This record gives sequence, C-alpha cells and structure tokens, in this order.
Amino acid sequence: MKPSRLFVASCVALIVTAMSFALRGAAVSAWAAQFALTNEQVGWVNSAAFWGFTLAMMFGGPLCDALGMRFIIGVAFVGHLVGILLTIFAWNYWSLFIGTLIFGIANGSVEAACNPLITSLFPNDKTTKLNGFHSWFPGGLVIGGLVAFIFAKIGFGWKVQFATMLLPLGAYGVMFLGQSFPRTERVEQGVSTGAMFAACVRPLFLVMVFCMLLTAATEFGPENWIPTILSNAGVSGVLVLVWITGLQWFGRQFAGVFVHRLSPPGMLLLSAILSTLGLYAMSHTTGTMLFAAATVFAFGVCFFWPTMLGTVSERFPKTGALGLAIMGGAGMLSGSFIVPLVGKVFDDGIAARLPAGETVASMPLKDAAQWTLIQANAGLEALGKVAVLPAALAVVFLILYFTLPKHTNAAKH
Repeated sequence: MKPSRLFVASCVALIVTAMSFALRGAAVSAWAAQFALTNEQVGWVNSAAFWGFTLAMMFGGPLCDALGMRFIIGVAFVGHLVGILLTIFAWNYWSLFIGTLIFGIANGSVEAACNPLITSLFPNDKTTKLNGFHSWFPGGLVIGGLVAFIFAKIGFGWKVQFATMLLPLGAYGVMFLGQSFPRTERVEQGVSTGAMFAACVRPLFLVMVFCMLLTAATEFGPENWIPTILSNAGVSGVLVLVWITGLQWFGRQFAGVFVHRLSPPGMLLLSAILSTLGLYAMSHTTGTMLFAAATVFAFGVCFFWPTMLGTVSERFPKTGALGLAIMGGAGMLSGSFIVPLVGKVFDDGIAARLPAGETVASMPLKDAAQWTLIQANAGLEALGKVAVLPAALAVVFLILYFTLPKHTNAAKH
C-alpha cells in the first residue's frame, strides 16, 4: 500500500467528477438543439447527476465498511466509463438522462470511497488532507471549463469534449490497480455498526448535517448561475467562474496553514462571513468590480465542503464512512434543489421588471439592450438573496466557535 499513490489517484478520480460538471454545463445548448429538448428537460438531465451522486453516497457509505473501498472504487470506474460512453452515444432524452444518472452514481462512489480512504491514510491530518483532495474539484472544473472553451474555438463539439474524460479515467484506474487498501478508520478502531448508527443521530452531528445543506447551497447555487447572470452584467461569466474555481483550488492546496492558525470552527465562521459579503457585493455592483466581489465569494466557499467533512471526521470518528456519506449526500441533495430555486427567483425577478404589456418572448425583439439590463438586475438580485444562507450559517458557526474546543487531539498533530 502506497499512501501517496492512493491519494494522487483519488485526486485524479475527483478531477473526472468535476470535469463532468463543467462539460455538462457547456453542452446544455447543444443538447437542447440536438435532442429537441426544452430548458426544463435539460435541467432534469443535469439534476440526474446530483440525484445519482446522493444515491451513491447514501448507499456506498454504509457499504464501504462491508465491501471495502476497493469495491466502491471499482463501481466508480465502471460507472464513469459507462456514463461517458452512454452520454456520447445518446440518441434521445432518456438515454441522455440515464447516462447522466450513471455518471452521477460514479461521482458519488468516488466520494463515498475516497473520503474515508483519505481519513484512514492520514488520521492525524484529516482536515488538511481533505482540503487538498477536494481542491481538485474546483481544479477539475477549471480543466473542464478550459477544455470546453478551447475545443469549441477549435471546432470540436461536445462529444469530443466528453471523450477527453477517458484520459484521467484511465489514469486513476491504472493508479488504483494492484494497490492494497486500508480498512476504514471505524473498523480499525473496533467501533460496532450499531455504535456508528448511534453516533449519526447525535444532536450535534445533525446540526452539522443541517449546516452542510446550507454550505453546499451557498456554493452550488451561485456557481451554477454565475456564467449566465454575469454575462449580462458586463463581464464574461465563464471567466468569472474559472476565476472563482481557480481561487478555490489555490486556497484548498494551502488549507493546512489556515487549519492550524484558525482551527476548523474558525475557518467555517470566516467562510460564512466572506460568502455573505461576496454575494451581497455581487448583487450591488457591475462590470469589472464583479471580479473583486467574486474573489471574496471564492475565498468564502473555498473551505466549506472539505472542512465540514474534516470537522465531522475529527469530532465524530465513530460515524465512520457513514457519517462522511451522510454529509456528502446532504450537500449534493441540497445542490439539486438550490439550482432550480435560484432559477425561479431569477425568473420572478425578470417578470417583475418587464414593462407593462411585454413578455419574455417579446422583450428581446423589441429592446435588446433593455432586455439585457433586466436580466442582469434580476440575476444579480437572485445572487444577493442567496446571501441569507451564509448569513444564517455565520450565526451557527459563531456559537460553535465559542462552545466547541478549537482543535481535537487529531487536529493538533
């Protein structure tokens, strides 16, 4: 068993997961045209990735102890391969939907196996290593976004873009091949299955699950809509998203510095405050200043996901792989609801700004400049309304900051 090889392989597997999110986002218009789909149908296709992810986390987490991390990784590899090929060769709505669902199950399997794998490999540095691992989600988004942008400029369509994921897929398959895997930390410590389930219903753990719903919504909701909304506000929305995800990668790579200086509770409190300020600032500015607001937002959401997982693993070790799966599943489930909810707020804002007698269909033809302004203002307002989520989190994390010990014994080493 080579811990460094297993860690790198896990990161490459997460790159495949993240690339799929970026490439699906770039393929939306092409899918709608090629398969004669409505925007709602395309939305359901993309939501299948969230549902598949959640299913895999909820079922893969408890099975990780029984079947082993190697088996769950195998499910991820096969699912990624089938999902890529079925999507590339899709012939209608349902084949595209099923391909995306399978890919989502594979994505969830990566998290279900790799999160407990990393906590087992590095029991004395969980939060730092989980931040390093999860830095490759924004890293993969940047890679996928650049692939979509460059390949589109060259003239390669979405099918060729999806095929590029076969390269990192093959890489992580080879790196995991032949490696022995450790037992999960919960099994290694002799914690019974009953004790694991009991730990997962402790009040403080349930509070963390609730917080995970809000932290994930704060991250996924705006990031899924920023390319569309900000493009109407005077900047390239895609470039802003690449900037945000690039900063997330950078921040998570150096998370260890913040973990030991601020402590995980302190990091979560600071993240909530910065996320609130960033979203509020984005809703009240336009043009190049949006990059400044996006920078504050990026450093806000940067540490949310991995630090939440690290905090649970450090403070509730008896929850084991199931606890990590519940947290990850809650996060993705939250994402599946917040994305269409922000879209609804966006639509309502547009409707409220339309001149009397005008409709969404007629306005772009009558006054394109005013239509762009309406979309920009409604979209930025929608982003601003999401700020209520991290604002609520800031209150919860402030209470936890003053009531919980700043470091667990594991985090001190």
